[in-house]
Amino acid sequence: MTREYTLSMQRRTSRRRLVAALGAGLLFGGASLLQAHEIPARVTALAFFKPDGRTLRVIVRVPLAAMRDISFPLRGAGYLDLARAGPLLVDAANLWVAGSLELRENGRELPAGGGRMVATRISLPSDRSFESFASALAHLRGTPLPAATELVWQQALLDVLLEYPIESERSSFSVHPGFARLGLQTSTVLRFLPPGKSERAYQFSGDPGLVRLDPRWHEAALRFVRLGFQHILDGKDHLLFLFCLVIPLRRLRPLIAVVTAFTLAHSITLIGSTFGLAPGVLWFPPLIETLIALSIVYLAGENILGAKQQRRWRLAFGFGLVHGFGFAFFLQNSLQLAGGHLATSLLAFNVGVELGQLFVLALTLPVLAWLFKRVPERAGTILLSAIVGHSAWHWMADRAGTLRQYRFQWPALDAALLLAVLRGLLLLAIVIAAGWVMSGLVRRLLPARQREPAVGVEGGEAG
Repeated sequence: MTREYTLSMQRRTSRRRLVAALGAGLLFGGASLLQAHEIPARVTALAFFKPDGRTLRVIVRVPLAAMRDISFPLRGAGYLDLARAGPLLVDAANLWVAGSLELRENGRELPAGGGRMVATRISLPSDRSFESFASALAHLRGTPLPAATELVWQQALLDVLLEYPIESERSSFSVHPGFARLGLQTSTVLRFLPPGKSERAYQFSGDPGLVRLDPRWHEAALRFVRLGFQHILDGKDHLLFLFCLVIPLRRLRPLIAVVTAFTLAHSITLIGSTFGLAPGVLWFPPLIETLIALSIVYLAGENILGAKQQRRWRLAFGFGLVHGFGFAFFLQNSLQLAGGHLATSLLAFNVGVELGQLFVLALTLPVLAWLFKRVPERAGTILLSAIVGHSAWHWMADRAGTLRQYRFQWPALDAALLLAVLRGLLLLAIVIAAGWVMSGLVRRLLPARQREPAVGVEGGEAG
C-alpha cells in the first residue's frame, strides 16, 4: 500500500465521519460544530522518538487549532465537546500527525500506514507532561480529561501516541517531520532517546527535510561538507571578499599564501566560537556582520590605490578572523545535526568551505585573466574594485545602523567576566601562534624580492 493511497483513504474516512458529525448536530440540535478554520499564524509541534526493542514509539503534541478541514463538536460557549470528539481526534491524528511523518530505518522508509495509533488525548494548555518522554507516555496511557471539562477549542492541545514495528532499536533512524504545513510559521522541537545514550534535542523552523537522528560519523561529515560548500556559494559577502582578495594576484605562490592565511584564520575563530571562546553578548553578531562588509570596502580601496603582497596575506589573515565568526553564526543552529560527532562535523564544514573557495577561485581566476588580456589591468582592477566596494559600502551602512540599535553596557566585574577574559586571552594566544606559523610559511613561499613590490599597478606585478 503506497503512502499516497493510505493518505487518500484516511481523508475519505475523515470526510465520512465529518458528514456524520454534522448530520448528528443538525438532527439533535443544541450542540454547535466548529467550522473549518484558517491556517494558524504560529504553531509549535513537540515530538519524542524512542526505539525500544522491536518498536519505535513516537509521541507528538500539536495545537488542535492546526487541525484544519475537521470540524470538532462544541457545546455551550465554544467549549470542546470531549464526549463526542473522540472519533474525529483519530482522524485528525492520522491526517495531520501520522500523515506528516516520513520515517526511515537504516535508509529504508517505514510504510506510511505501518504505524499503529495507540492513543489520542486532548490536553489543557497548562499541561506539563511533555517535559519528559516518561511523563508524556504516562499521560497518554492515563485517564482522559473528564467530559465535563470546559476547554475552549482554540486552547486545546492534541497528543498522539504512535508505534511502528522496527527491526532493531540499534538501527539508524531518520525522520522528515513535515509539520511545517500546520501553520504559517512552524517550530518543531524533536527529542530522540537512543538506547544506552543521552537524549538528543533538535529544534527546527519550517521544513528541515530529512533529519538523521543518530548519524554515523561519515553521514555527519558528508552533510557538513555539503553545508560548508553551499554556504560559500550562497554568501555574497564572503564571495565578494574572495573576489577583492585575488583581483590583483597573478602568480601562484602569492595566491597560495593569501588563501592559506584566510583559511587558517577563519578556521581558528570558527572552531573557537563553537567551543565558547567568542563573546556571547547580543551586539557581537551585528558587529561582526558590519566588520565583514568593512573588510570588503577596505580591500576594494586598497586594490584601487595599489596593493602590496607583504600586506596582502596579513590582511587576509586579519579579516579571515572576522569572517570565521560569521561562519560560526551560520553554523550554530546546524550543529544539532552533528549527533555525537562535533569535531568531525566542524572539520567537515571547514573542508566544505575550502572546497567552495577553490571552486569559486577556479571560476574567477580564468575570467580575470581573460578580462585583463583585453582591458588594461590597472583600469580593470580599479573598475571592478569600485563596483564591489560600492555594494559593500551600502551593506556596511545598513549593518552599522542595525548595530547602533544595540546598547553597549560595561560588564560587571565578577567571575563571569574573568572567565570571559581568560577565554579571550586563550583565543588571542592561538591567533598569535598561528600568525607566527603563517609568517614563516610566507617567507618560504615568497622570496624577499617578491614580498616588497606592489601588485595591481600598471603592467601587473612589479619585480
